[in-house]
Amino acid sequence: MNIDFEKTDGLVPVIIQDVQTLEVLMLGYMNQEAWTKTQAEGKVTFYSRSKSRLWTKGEESGNFLYVKETHIDCDNDTILIKATPVGPTCHTGSRSCFKTNFNQNFIFELEKIIGDRYDNPTEESYVNKLRKKGLNKIAQKVGEEGVETVIAALNETDVDFVNESSDLVFHLLVLLREKGKTLADIGINLEGRHR
Repeated sequence: MNIDFEKTDGLVPVIIQDVQTLEVLMLGYMNQEAWTKTQAEGKVTFYSRSKSRLWTKGEESGNFLYVKETHIDCDNDTILIKATPVGPTCHTGSRSCFKTNFNQNFIFELEKIIGDRYDNPTEESYVNKLRKKGLNKIAQKVGEEGVETVIAALNETDVDFVNESSDLVFHLLVLLREKGKTLADIGINLEGRHR
């Protein structure tokens, strides 16, 4: 990838996006040295304009940004990095430096949380308890929640409908994980059908 650092006096803007939720987490700047270090180590390193030095995100907090994908814009003077964040990205403790009202892609975050419950089970986790009951019980829960969602849509309040729909989506995410599938698999399938 050829980045034109000269066009912008040696610094290019870098947009950091959560690889799973696609939420924009922050904007920073890189010079050639920061770009090279980021590629070599797999952790995002910026050039700090205020400190006039390289700065690896998370070097003090431990909240690193692990690089998963990099993309250069059509003018070769802006970088998009899709990363896996460890902890909050913003120094204020927020998940993003942009003060959005809520995580519009929380469903992807929930998928990640369910995956973590599978990978690191604890006794008190509902996901772990459900998982122990096996595929048949998980599939049955999706069916039950589907029926409850239909009943709520036809006979109950909007609040009840949203609550039952949320239960349905949650249990479907658990079923997807149990079957080794992801929301990305569903998205790719739906996009293919749309064409």
